[in-house]
Amino acid sequence: MNRTMVLALLLLVLAGNNQAPALERPDVVFKIFQFPSDKIPCIDGKTEDWKIFPESYSVGSDELRDTHKGNVGSPDPEDLKIKVKVGWVKGMNRLYFLYEADDNYWTTKINLGDIFEVVVDGDLSGGQFILNSQLSDPMENHFRFMGVHSQNYHIFTPPGEDRDWAMIWGCQPWIRELPYANHACSYNFKEGEKGHLILEFWITPFDYAPYDGPDGAVESKLEENKIIGLSWAVMDYDKPGCDYNGFWNLSHKTRMDQNASCQVAFRLMPLEPQFLKPIEAQWSFKVVDMDRRMVAFIDLSYGKITSWLWDFDDGTTSTEQNPVHTYIKPGNYTVVLTIEGPEGKARRIKVFDVAVK
Repeated sequence: MNRTMVLALLLLVLAGNNQAPALERPDVVFKIFQFPSDKIPCIDGKTEDWKIFPESYSVGSDELRDTHKGNVGSPDPEDLKIKVKVGWVKGMNRLYFLYEADDNYWTTKINLGDIFEVVVDGDLSGGQFILNSQLSDPMENHFRFMGVHSQNYHIFTPPGEDRDWAMIWGCQPWIRELPYANHACSYNFKEGEKGHLILEFWITPFDYAPYDGPDGAVESKLEENKIIGLSWAVMDYDKPGCDYNGFWNLSHKTRMDQNASCQVAFRLMPLEPQFLKPIEAQWSFKVVDMDRRMVAFIDLSYGKITSWLWDFDDGTTSTEQNPVHTYIKPGNYTVVLTIEGPEGKARRIKVFDVAVK
């Protein structure tokens, strides 16, 4: 395999998934805000850390439909008004949520309380994740399919004092615990009153989440511009009884709770311009042939760049953007990338990262 083919394959892998598959509401792609690494929200049930969140990224009540009553309407703001913000941090496989709701009736009773149901499919594998009609044994369905590749969180709002914050509709309740999730909730109402609720939490999406614990689990890799499947629903109980007042669904399809193909597209967005330097150097590498000491270098810099200079720490350099370099001797090398453009110059040094034998 020549160096051009090696580099092409690497860039294809790094490019990620940029196309939305056949999900619900194909005319809509919602946005997930990227928090800068020095502005990660603290999970404390407060909104201060979310002030930098662009309002255009927020998803409000107007996007919901009551699928329980025939996919109609949006919530009456005098009855229920919600806003959801979703964020992520580059390099961390977490989705951060801020859920704010104003309701005219709140209850903490186990079977009647309001629920914020979140379902996520991080790798767009789609399909059923609750059951398989070909299997007659319900427990076999439970362990083989429920939440294994797309996870479902029934979050109690408010959670109350004597129960876990969420019920996992699946076979892996461990995903709601640290280090895979965290939450905080604050509110200003008593049982049966109206008021405002703030729910702040993060979750880890999984490509594979087995029933027997996290040892064999595979986290969904979150990357810039990747499309993931995501949806939520609000079950609103307004009076004591056995049925809810509304089942408000972002997907506009009730069965988003059982079929990942019924979710909607969300894009993991790059950093907003105000958080970027005019020009910044960054790069990664892959040893593609250890026997030949062949290393492919991938430029990840941003800004207006007119020139690249790589110093491979063996007396050689390259001005290619994405060079493939062969080392003559084994060792640990300190590689430097220097970039330049109309807005200045930047470089990135990685000390002894590149190692060949």
